[in-house]
Amino acid sequence: MGKAEISKTVRVTAVVVTFNRRQLLGRVLCSLLQQTVRVERFIIVNNSSTDGTWEWLKENYGEDERFVLITQENVGGAGGFYRGIKEAMGYDTDWIWCMDDDVFPAPSCLETLLAYAKRAGAGIVCPHRLMAGRTYTRDLRKLNLSVPFIGLHYDMLTPEMVERDEWVEIEGMSFEGPLIRREVVEKIGLPNKELFILYDDTDYSYRAVLAGYRVLVVRDAVMEKHDFQLASSYREEKIRNKWKLAYHIRNTAYFGHRYGKNCFVRYMAAIPFLLRMYAAITFNFFVGHKYSFSDYALFWKMMGRGIRGELGKL
Repeated sequence: MGKAEISKTVRVTAVVVTFNRRQLLGRVLCSLLQQTVRVERFIIVNNSSTDGTWEWLKENYGEDERFVLITQENVGGAGGFYRGIKEAMGYDTDWIWCMDDDVFPAPSCLETLLAYAKRAGAGIVCPHRLMAGRTYTRDLRKLNLSVPFIGLHYDMLTPEMVERDEWVEIEGMSFEGPLIRREVVEKIGLPNKELFILYDDTDYSYRAVLAGYRVLVVRDAVMEKHDFQLASSYREEKIRNKWKLAYHIRNTAYFGHRYGKNCFVRYMAAIPFLLRMYAAITFNFFVGHKYSFSDYALFWKMMGRGIRGELGKL
């Protein structure tokens, strides 16, 4: 199927979730508008940005019928994609292309994803992300749901795997460019908005796998990811994102408890990560001063909440 045929027969809706990244968002939208295959509709979900994003969106795209602009309270990436995909399903669309506000698809990215989706019969196809010119991946080839104490992320997708073959199957994706077939959403529903941030994408792709759909990373569908460390040091970035660790531990425990294949994984999935965090807390009493003594109790409590399914925004 050629580009012209794809443009005529396939309807794609892009869903972009944004929070306080107005300049990067502008670049994302420019990239989407330059695709070799037309994006029919753009749904932009603004999670209560305070940097003028909403005003900028209304000024530049408020009168454009292709754009659906949504502003809501900050319910995290999970709540943003829940709202955006739900909105997209209200339109006559075949595919939903999801992404954060810090990734920039190459002009042929969508065309390539659609071609490989048809060729491989996939339910979700994900791009090959590059950061600073190098393959960037945090995706999971296989989730470890049966062996305790080695972590859920034991079988990570490596750059070499992405670069070697035309496509590679995965079980855990990121919401950084996945193109999702409408049929998948109809069958498995919307993302779990209660996760707020982290694991919402892995949870969604694994639900698709359990429902019998293939999830692929496509080598030749290229997307650039912004490198935030160019503007700050590794240590500064870690300190700035410390708040995410509580969500990481809670959601890891939730995911393991929901999908674990034995009682050890269901109750101990977060233990490897928790122990690493305890080691980091202890070390930072002497250098860095990133953590406090109260973090021991906080992270333990978050693991318990995940096991009990107590989710939502903290």
